Amino acid sequence: MTVTVGALARGGVSARRERAVGIFLLLLAAAVAFGFGLGTGAGLDSRFGLNPGGEVLFKVPDLVVPTRVTAYVLGGVLAFLAGVQLTRGFGRRTNVVLGVSVLLFILAFLTWAARGGGFNLLGMLQSTLRASVPITFGALSGVLCERAGVINIAIEGMLLSGAFMGALVGSVADNLWVGLLAGAMVGAVLGWMLGVLAIRYRVDQIIAGTVIYLLAIGMTSFLSARFLQRNQELNSPGRFQPIRVPFLSDVPVLGPVVFHQNVFVYLMLFLVLAIHVGLFYTRWGLRVRAVGEHPRAADTVGIRVLFTRYRNVVLGGIVAGIGGAYFTLGSVGRFDELMTGGRGFIGLAAMIFGRWNPIGAFGAALVFGFADSLQVRLSILQVPIPSEFLLMAPYLATILVVAGAVHRARPPAADGKPYVKE
Repeated sequence: MTVTVGALARGGVSARRERAVGIFLLLLAAAVAFGFGLGTGAGLDSRFGLNPGGEVLFKVPDLVVPTRVTAYVLGGVLAFLAGVQLTRGFGRRTNVVLGVSVLLFILAFLTWAARGGGFNLLGMLQSTLRASVPITFGALSGVLCERAGVINIAIEGMLLSGAFMGALVGSVADNLWVGLLAGAMVGAVLGWMLGVLAIRYRVDQIIAGTVIYLLAIGMTSFLSARFLQRNQELNSPGRFQPIRVPFLSDVPVLGPVVFHQNVFVYLMLFLVLAIHVGLFYTRWGLRVRAVGEHPRAADTVGIRVLFTRYRNVVLGGIVAGIGGAYFTLGSVGRFDELMTGGRGFIGLAAMIFGRWNPIGAFGAALVFGFADSLQVRLSILQVPIPSEFLLMAPYLATILVVAGAVHRARPPAADGKPYVKE
């Protein structure tokens, strides 16, 4: 078998990419050693709090590390990984090594940012999980749709509509659960609209999703300015309060992060597990994946292709609507125009980065949530970085993911392709 220039090298990874990754790791090592090590005064420590506020059953000592020494150690580890990558490479483990290296760089950066002081690391982990909630719901919506062969660009509009309807109905009914149901239902309606355009009339799915997204922006902005801003009683639904899970919430570090959250976090974790099991371990999931990969073959064995696509798109709309309701019923307690801030599009990137797998999408959403939480924490620490760059953090993370990893992901074979039943 002949191999052309730039073809696959060790472990199926191109030689050019191996060199590029090695040089990138070397630059990270230099930045950590010289920027965070030499750039820090001698004798400074960094303190990371590992306990929530208030009284706790099990108190964990704060983590205190010498700033400069930690930077040198982490820089040395990165330099070692860079050397191995440049000399012999990690093969198929290159992506894992790259992810670990980025994590080491972030740890070094946080240590440098907290030099001579500290911050509550546990609080940052809690905010990371909360920031990942709407992104995860958006990613799960995309997984449900695209596994059945329908591209859903309208996720951002579904999130925004769910946030608006959750606030309005929750305020009118004076019931948060009714508002949550309303957010889910408006998501279902938009999902049905996408299904009609993309499945029945075979409109280009990117265009159909964009139309629904623009419709959601226009309608929510108009109705908010016309009614909610003039009648504050229509825009005060309240918020779901955190629910403490007995015993589990007292587990050090993990307990306060995962088991002392509001209903949206628990619902998100349940849906990640349920959709993963449903897609890969049930007959329903097998049929959905068959429709997304080879609808003609699925049709020949009796699977109702169009019905399956309709059902999944509506289910995806419901999930996105619930994610949108999080903004108003689980976070700020009111609706503001364009408050979703592009989280639907970030959810699409998380879905692709997670390779159309619910658990992978959730992991990617945590990365974006961490970037969002990081910019807030750094602004509190008054790190000498312009605030404009800090606000760009989650979107820069999205661009890096799309540029570096998405081109190697393989979507379902029939994704975005209309099906005509013969």
